[in-house]
Amino acid sequence: MSAAPPPSFRIPPLVDLARRDLAVVWHPCTQMHDHETLPMLPIARAEGAWLEAADGRRWLDAVSSWWTNVLGHRHPRIVAALKDQLDRLDHVMLAGMTHAPAVALAEALVRVAPAGLTRVFYADNGSSAVEVALKMSFHCWRNRGRPMRTKFIALEGGYHGETLGALSVTDVALYRSTYAPLLFEPILAPSPDAYRREPGCTPAEHAQRRLADMRALLARHAHETCAVIVEPLVQCAGGMRMHDPAWLTGLRTLCDEHEVHLIADEIAVGFGRTGTLFACEQGGISPDFLCVSKGLTGGTLPLSAVLTGDAVYDAFYAQHAAGKAFLHSHSFTGNALACRAALETLAVLEDEPVLERNRGLAAHLATRIAPLASHAHVADVRQTGLIAAIELVADKTTRAPFAPTDRRGLRVYRHGLERGVILRPLGDVVYFMPPYCVGTDEIDLMVDVAIEGIALATR
Repeated sequence: MSAAPPPSFRIPPLVDLARRDLAVVWHPCTQMHDHETLPMLPIARAEGAWLEAADGRRWLDAVSSWWTNVLGHRHPRIVAALKDQLDRLDHVMLAGMTHAPAVALAEALVRVAPAGLTRVFYADNGSSAVEVALKMSFHCWRNRGRPMRTKFIALEGGYHGETLGALSVTDVALYRSTYAPLLFEPILAPSPDAYRREPGCTPAEHAQRRLADMRALLARHAHETCAVIVEPLVQCAGGMRMHDPAWLTGLRTLCDEHEVHLIADEIAVGFGRTGTLFACEQGGISPDFLCVSKGLTGGTLPLSAVLTGDAVYDAFYAQHAAGKAFLHSHSFTGNALACRAALETLAVLEDEPVLERNRGLAAHLATRIAPLASHAHVADVRQTGLIAAIELVADKTTRAPFAPTDRRGLRVYRHGLERGVILRPLGDVVYFMPPYCVGTDEIDLMVDVAIEGIALATR
């Protein structure tokens, strides 16, 4: 038996955790200076939709911990599966080896995914999945003797991750502008975002106009384009921008006409978030590449997957590795624990009436946020499934935004923390993306707190 670790390497109850954190931890997507006046939340445990500090303070996780914990924290079935798996196999490399959780998960994903997606390539996180899809599309065309295809079409306002390839097809200045010299330039297409539609134009009509723009782009650039990459139904990190499902249907047709791959980035919107298991289903389409992560493991462990079809797979199949093989890997590709958590997440979604319950929760959420549409500083209230967003503006008539230095969204966030709800706005877009285990009373709480915060932030 190995010796116990020395005291400095154990995790005893940590006193003054938030202060000690700031001395050593550099947090993601965070201006650390803010936390001189905004204490870190010292989370000691989690259960369902709630996070709890050691001193008993609790916060409703209204954003599912960056949209990952779709079934809630520490779901009992996932916890039990992980404990069982840890007694069998923790990790083994997936090059030249395999294991039951990786195979069973791939079979399950192929079974529930849109038709034609028959192969599963594992990675570690959402950005990595996008990198895989971009490289795989490019390499596929190269293997097919069409090396002139080197470009990608992405949407204005789209977000696909923060590694260099994923960031290259991202159009959110906050993340992209600093690193622009390191990135390749995508071909940007106008977004079908319904918020941008002209007065009197329906979301469906707006979608058709944006399809005309896409058709024109493909007519000019298809010969040099590998793929079009999109976030189906909701452009999440770009401000929860939502579009009509008919746009996806038309885009699939255009990609087929011009022989261009379609990459569906469902990292944030997959696994029931939009009302169907995959957002693509609402457009009645199958993409050439489907990227999933976040909710894949119920938010318990890092894992992502890229699903594609036999046509892409066959382009890499050859006697020798040089040139044709897809030589991309991650040390923890197909980690057994993560795959087991993901397999149990899919089992819960299949065994229990999760999507049916979500529809009821979404209807209740829609009723509760509807009155915000008349607020003097709200330009838009929008919703797709269990994603809802409120657009705060300085002028409702012109939709002129508040000055960035006003940080109205941050004021809403601070109020939420005081009232026990985690609302982490995207700029001045206040949004809700709760775990599916919430009840109507918890939806009422998060909406009430948001209404209070918006009132305080805009007075």
